[in-house]
Amino acid sequence: MYSINLKGVGVALITPFNEDESVDYTALGRLVDFQLQNGTDYLVVLGTTGETPTLTEEEKAEITRFVIERVNGRIPIVLGVGGNNTRSVVERLKTESFRGIDAILSVVPYYNKPSQEGIYQHYKAIAQATKLPIVLYNVPGRTGVNMTAETTLRLAREFKNIVAIKEASGNITQMDDIIKNKPNDFMVISGDDGITFPLITLGAVGVVSVIANAFPREFSKMVRLALHGDYNSALTIHHRFTELIELLFVDGNPAGVKSILHAMGYIENKLRLPLVPTRITTFEKMRKILQDLNIRC
Repeated sequence: MYSINLKGVGVALITPFNEDESVDYTALGRLVDFQLQNGTDYLVVLGTTGETPTLTEEEKAEITRFVIERVNGRIPIVLGVGGNNTRSVVERLKTESFRGIDAILSVVPYYNKPSQEGIYQHYKAIAQATKLPIVLYNVPGRTGVNMTAETTLRLAREFKNIVAIKEASGNITQMDDIIKNKPNDFMVISGDDGITFPLITLGAVGVVSVIANAFPREFSKMVRLALHGDYNSALTIHHRFTELIELLFVDGNPAGVKSILHAMGYIENKLRLPLVPTRITTFEKMRKILQDLNIRC
């Protein structure tokens, strides 16, 4: 009932906008097709990279429906369902239809900075509210609080439908602690493109990626090589992308990857406030690397 394979590359799908800031469903369809054709293992819809806080409830529902229909069961779809009001998240999980969704990605509650016991109780309530597999999401740089390895392992051991964690704490020691002590079937997923390769060498199963919006084939190849133990080949690809990955986040996410996708002709370079496009100086640096990658890809 709770089985899902999240090994490999999951793409944190962006939300393309038209110049008038309406959702560009034509571009969204192109992006989904691009992922399906280039080795992406699963899609993550309505995550941070999708600018979800700026979407209306109607837009969220329509984007979800659109992606489910476009994917048509070919790869799993993980849907972002989280918040800092536990009761509200639980109510959604109990009352809404999740037909076509294979798992839920739920972020550690943000802004109100709960204790570790509060985080545990939050996820306990979520786990008891749904039969869908749940992926924990620890990203203290955004939430203001870190979920410790101890709390993650407690949740992993006590709830069968808590199947994985997207770890974006940046703390390799913490991640290694989880990998070392986790139940056998619990998956640790990198939440940071830049440390995906080293994390796989420690035992992670893959990544929820931002850069793979633009480079699904190459990034998927790197992850697969690493998962199969061909570390030298994987490291070569990893090093090709390290500088670009760093630049992607200089002006915030998803500004960097949207500028690349715009340069590739997939989308308009449009974000919704309070997010704005990446600076020209950053983009020019990325364009030079992009040209080099295009030559060698």
